[in-house]
Amino acid sequence: MKKKKDAVTLDDFTALYEKYGPMVLRRCRFLLKDEEKALDAMQDVFVRILEKRTTLSSVCSSLFYTVATRVCLNKIRADKIRSGPSLENLVIDIADNITANHEEVADTSALLDVIFSETKEDTREMAVLHYVDGYTLEETAEKMNMSVSGVRKRLSVLRTKALACVTMVMVLFSGFTNIGRR
Repeated sequence: MKKKKDAVTLDDFTALYEKYGPMVLRRCRFLLKDEEKALDAMQDVFVRILEKRTTLSSVCSSLFYTVATRVCLNKIRADKIRSGPSLENLVIDIADNITANHEEVADTSALLDVIFSETKEDTREMAVLHYVDGYTLEETAEKMNMSVSGVRKRLSVLRTKALACVTMVMVLFSGFTNIGRR
């Protein structure tokens, strides 16, 4: 029966550091592409091996190479997880989106108020059922207890009114943009 070698000692560890340190550092530099991160990773490799010294019977270059690769890949993975947008940028983006969305909602609401002014309440309900909720003309007519032709006629009149309002808004905005170009 072969006798198991003694565990790696601290004296051996200094020799291992001198022997395998340059190889580990090269591997870390290659994977991490950053000198400071590579030095940190190299230290982590030796710390891990030092922590496991009681269970290691012998060491070789492939052990250091494998541990260095795993440590570096774990660091890369952790950096990807941690590297999200900065909190400041995130807050600014949210504020910009809320402001833009609020303005868009207000503009849309004002346009819809103009379109639906002097319109029967059930015509508004028909428009919502058909254009927003996606009901067919037949389903909308059934919900409103009307004929399909009646729903079609009301929506056609509403669509004509909406087109006129949008055209008017476009004309107004084109007038505003032409003011600065004179």
